[in-house]
Amino acid sequence: MKKDVREATPTAASGAASPEDIRRFRENFQGEVDGVAIYQRLARAEKDESRRAIFLQLAETEKRHLKVWEDKLRAAGVEPPERRPSFRIRVMSFLADRIGVRAVLPMVSAMESSGFDNYMAQADAGPAMARNERAHARALSSMYQQPSSAPPGEIDTGMIARGESWHRIDTGGQLRAAIFGISDGLLSNLSLVIGVAGAQPSGRFIVLAGVAGLLAGAFSMGAGEWISVTSQRELFERQIALEAQELEADPDEERGELELIYRAKGLPRDEARALAARIIADREVALETLAREELGLNPEALGSPWGVAFASFASFAVGAVIPVVPWLFGSSWPFFLASVVVSGIAAFLVGAGVSLFTGRNPVFAGLRQVGIAAGAAAVTYGIGRAIGVGTSG
Repeated sequence: MKKDVREATPTAASGAASPEDIRRFRENFQGEVDGVAIYQRLARAEKDESRRAIFLQLAETEKRHLKVWEDKLRAAGVEPPERRPSFRIRVMSFLADRIGVRAVLPMVSAMESSGFDNYMAQADAGPAMARNERAHARALSSMYQQPSSAPPGEIDTGMIARGESWHRIDTGGQLRAAIFGISDGLLSNLSLVIGVAGAQPSGRFIVLAGVAGLLAGAFSMGAGEWISVTSQRELFERQIALEAQELEADPDEERGELELIYRAKGLPRDEARALAARIIADREVALETLAREELGLNPEALGSPWGVAFASFASFAVGAVIPVVPWLFGSSWPFFLASVVVSGIAAFLVGAGVSLFTGRNPVFAGLRQVGIAAGAAAVTYGIGRAIGVGTSG
């Protein structure tokens, strides 16, 4: 029979577990019960012996985690709950039996990823448990990728390359960012300029609004990208630093995690073990490999916050200046029309550029972009016209 939490929890002065701690221990306990249950069920449903062995190994790790929270509950004077899988796990197990193991692996991987975040936020869980959850998620991600096409007993290097997205050189990354930055600047400032023009002020007010919109948007884009990349870089650097500490503290554990990931990618057990051992033997290579394999990071490609900020500022400004240029030469109807036409041509070119990355027909993508720009400009023009009439009346 379970003890009442209030009776089982000593006073805060004793330094023992609080009611909030006990609630958290129970949640962690249930999470590990779910982990053990799903991996054991996947092992029973899996027909491939090597993959079945991986699931059983994952289940053993979850059992060790389960024992930790079981001991913490007992130390707090609380009897651990019955080991009963949650409804979510029972549904996933049903799907694995009826549809196949592969169908539920993405869901299990997502569960492990959330487990990593959960344990990283708990001081008494520490990085060790979080690291295990992260390694499990990476292994599962490798397992539900496209199956190996290599003959039995041979390594499918293509499958490994497919699983390691960091090995692909994103040659279009900067071009893609530039195109989307120009698109943002063009659409937002076209809407602003046409909206202000709808109120029929003098030409200098339209130019002032366009320049103000250009600067405000460009600075906002640049600052936003700087903050985003800086925060991401700090997070990545912290994760890499934690990985370095874990590698120094327990290299055997890290070797086992690498072995598990390579086995999930399709390497035979002996080859995976030998490869992991060779990597761990060199600390520098080991840290870089662990960052790639477990974290999905390329330590050499974290990016420059200032470079990204400047690129975002410049690309937005390029797009935003296009609808303003005709107004520099006059404010009559022909210049209004020129602004619309020039912006429409630019919108078509930007849409066609986007098709380089989406694979869509460039004409379709360009016309779609023109339609979006025309719709936004029409709405803002109507609003500006209504405000202009209202204020003049």
